[in-house]
Amino acid sequence: MLNAINLQKTFNPGTINEKVALAGATLHLEEGEFCTVIGGNGAGKSTFLNAVAGVWPVDGGQILIDGTDVTGLPEHMRAKYLGRVFQDPMTGTAASMQIDENMALAARRGKSRGLSWGVTKAERGKYHEMLKELGLGLEDRLTAKVGLLSGGQRQALTLLMATIQKPKLLLLDEHTAALDPKTAAKVLEITDMLIKEHNLTAMMVTHNMRDAIRYGNRLIMMNEGKVILNISGEEKKKLTIEDLLHKFEEVSGEEFTNDTEILSK
Repeated sequence: MLNAINLQKTFNPGTINEKVALAGATLHLEEGEFCTVIGGNGAGKSTFLNAVAGVWPVDGGQILIDGTDVTGLPEHMRAKYLGRVFQDPMTGTAASMQIDENMALAARRGKSRGLSWGVTKAERGKYHEMLKELGLGLEDRLTAKVGLLSGGQRQALTLLMATIQKPKLLLLDEHTAALDPKTAAKVLEITDMLIKEHNLTAMMVTHNMRDAIRYGNRLIMMNEGKVILNISGEEKKKLTIEDLLHKFEEVSGEEFTNDTEILSK
């Protein structure tokens, strides 16, 4: 479902601010794989996700989504393949519109629109059932303005909207980082539920090693713009934070003594 091959990206080349963000990053994901992405600050995690999404062009390498070469496509032309949830809960929804209107926008994305815009009774019934699954009580607030929701509620709604059309690839860029721990845990549960329910292929960037180990069936660690660890199957199921730290030391030649150090580097 995703083939990212030897991706290269340098910001401000030839200047004093030159920064190599991707140095041959490669990842292959089969349909239905849920991959967590971890690494220190500046390791290339978000750059990798943004390269796949087409936020900026890569300097070298190739990106294929479900067999289609999208390397040269701009961001808006890749949108039909992707669902995205950002770190900021305010990014993925329209605050001045109602919950049902936001969901209708997501459901109708890419489809030709007629003269009538209103949300139909049938659509409202469908959205009610979808929201009910989240267990947040939003199904009874369909006509509430999204701007009145909490950060966690908005992020859960954004997730639902991002998966409503079953994207080829779901990209989650530290989507719980701005939430308190309890809300973040709930949003991660919802994330896991939606990915399994729709058999989605997903990539989730996280700074939390425990979440990276607990969720998904594949884990990659990045360092200096490359994928230095790629763990899946039984090996991932048995993985501990100590294992991860040891593997990082083995592969990178660098030493870390705790979770905080590796992730705040």
